[in-house]
Amino acid sequence: MIITENAYARAGLIGNPSDGYFGKTISIICKNFRAEITLWHTPELEILPSQQDHSRFESLEALVQDVRLNGYYGGVRLVKAAVKRFADYCAENDIRIEKRNFTIRYSSTIPRQVGLAGSSAIITATMRALIRFYGARIPKEILPSIILSAEMDELRITAGLQDRVIQVYEGCVYMDFDKELLEKQGYGSYQPIDPQLLPQLFIACRTDMGGPSGAIHDDVRRRWKEGDPKVIETMKQIADLASQARECLLENRPNDIAPLMDRGFDLRRSIYNIAPKNVEMVMIARRLGASCAFTGSGGAVIGCYKDEEMFKQLEDVYSKNGYMVFKPRIM
Repeated sequence: MIITENAYARAGLIGNPSDGYFGKTISIICKNFRAEITLWHTPELEILPSQQDHSRFESLEALVQDVRLNGYYGGVRLVKAAVKRFADYCAENDIRIEKRNFTIRYSSTIPRQVGLAGSSAIITATMRALIRFYGARIPKEILPSIILSAEMDELRITAGLQDRVIQVYEGCVYMDFDKELLEKQGYGSYQPIDPQLLPQLFIACRTDMGGPSGAIHDDVRRRWKEGDPKVIETMKQIADLASQARECLLENRPNDIAPLMDRGFDLRRSIYNIAPKNVEMVMIARRLGASCAFTGSGGAVIGCYKDEEMFKQLEDVYSKNGYMVFKPRIM
């Protein structure tokens, strides 16, 4: 039996990055891009490399470009970490799985390191394939925490729960990561929102300007842990924007979230050092009358546009500046 599982790109709509600081977010799935895992029963356990893991290059420039896009380790380490964490979780929770091996292979169309959660998508798809292969039962609300632990505990990647929650639940989800709630039950409050309540959205990204999200978050996380009042207060304000946006959507006022998204980016900019090219992505949209914010840690933005004429303007200007622009497929 051959098992195939997918996990899609995601875009943080608002509240990002407060998910890593006991905050609140709203996120959407983006079915335009996906990570795919194929798994089948074999005598030995083997993880096959993907194109992102190759070690032969046409030139020195090609090697440098590959490292910029994929880092030094590709995706095999993500699959390996997911397999180990799955095995550990089953052992820790007395989940009996049959002793049989498999070969696993991954592929991904998600642009790397631009804030569309390509790494967590590979781990999420791997977890889904392993659950099917072994017939394991893992509660849906617990699965995002297991996926996060594969990154944070196994690979020492600084991250939050948001990406893993939306990739498990899909659609559009409001998430509350209240500290007491997380400590009490091991997961937050995850409330799906009808995607049809959302305003018209666009995403723009450039695949040659991203970077590892963990490195971007490290300094702010350190300051937050040390009790920096500016970081703590700013994260609270960013989280509150997600609560306000949820009310707007549920009250059928989708366009009212536009200024909240702009406010979220401005707050983020007050505590993070943001590369000029990333700032310019946001400013392009604002100059054309659209709202705009990061989908993740940088490299991609998401925004609201008013009509098709505005979208065409966004498409023209972003394309001329080397960006890819598209409408996210959520359903």
